Amino acid sequence: MRSIGLLLRRIPPLRPYAPLPRRVLASRHHHAAQLVVARPNSSAASLIRAQQQRAFRTSSPQRQGRHQPADGDDGSSSSSSSSIMASDAESGGAWGAWQVQPSRFTQRVVDAMKRLYPEELADRSWDNVGLLVGSADGANSSTKVLVTNDLTYQVAMDAIEQGVAVIVSYHPFIFSGLKSITHKDPQQTTLLRLVQAGIAVYCPHTAIDAAPKGLNTWLADIVSGPHQSDRSVAIPCAAAPESHSPAGYGAIGRFDPKKPVPLAEILKRLAEKLGGLRHIMIASPVGADVKTTEVRSFGVCAGSGYDVLKSADVDLLVTGETSHHSALRAIQQGRTLVQVFHSNSERGYLNEVLRPQLETELRRTVPEAQVVLSHNDKDPFRILDVSELS
Repeated sequence: MRSIGLLLRRIPPLRPYAPLPRRVLASRHHHAAQLVVARPNSSAASLIRAQQQRAFRTSSPQRQGRHQPADGDDGSSSSSSSSIMASDAESGGAWGAWQVQPSRFTQRVVDAMKRLYPEELADRSWDNVGLLVGSADGANSSTKVLVTNDLTYQVAMDAIEQGVAVIVSYHPFIFSGLKSITHKDPQQTTLLRLVQAGIAVYCPHTAIDAAPKGLNTWLADIVSGPHQSDRSVAIPCAAAPESHSPAGYGAIGRFDPKKPVPLAEILKRLAEKLGGLRHIMIASPVGADVKTTEVRSFGVCAGSGYDVLKSADVDLLVTGETSHHSALRAIQQGRTLVQVFHSNSERGYLNEVLRPQLETELRRTVPEAQVVLSHNDKDPFRILDVSELS
């Protein structure tokens, strides 16, 4: 009896009813939801799914009246998918991520780019080409594409301001795997902002470099100017489809041996055609004079292209950038090396060739499609005259 009395004294007195803490209620709701999953046909399951569906309709852009059908789209895809999910929510049927349809306009942009620059041309041993950021059907009703050399945060904001649905970024926006997507990294901050705006990203890179009428052909045409030159590729692309053959990385040109072209003329033409450059970096063999040097053969490769050209037996090498030691090696071989800064060797092609070609391709199926350039895309480097600082 004494032990029972001690136990009774340890029992806390009854307290008036009070609401349970929110975290306890949340926990109980969580367990209740787990029980509902085990009974998908219950009325509670239908209620929960209906609530989830209402939340989806409220949060999704097309549910807020911003969706406009594009390219003959009567909106049936988006409306039908939402009605399917709504009916599933009411009936307790399965629903999930598989019902989200990819953007049809984005796919048309991808298809157009693949026709112009097949992804088989890219050097996938290190490059990352293709659709790197997707978008859902109805998330963005625009039929405008923005072309840029590099995708920075400023370019992303430019794309949002111009109201585009897809960005075609020459350089890959994502090179290596991502284990998280946070605001601690500027690239990931840009990625999050684009996803929030429903903007997709496609990156072609070396597929453009290797195409028969691609970036390096365009750069070789600038070097040649009005002069005839026999052409070949520095490194052939074995995977090129028949429709885009012969293809390869880097371009080699040879003038008539009896009619060499003055180096000074080539340099002036490069400066003009690559955006009105005021300065060009040049490494010449010891004792050579730029004003009197003549060129009988040349090799070009945009971007960081020295490794593509290092075995080429030519007088002149033209690339976007290279290393100190590569320049030393070139001049010790009796060659002249010119570098114009990385993206300067690429950006002009996007404006003169890619933009109009892509717009023409898209308008075959989407007559109202527009392809624009980024206002904020530029090379990160510039030459500074320190005398202007005083």
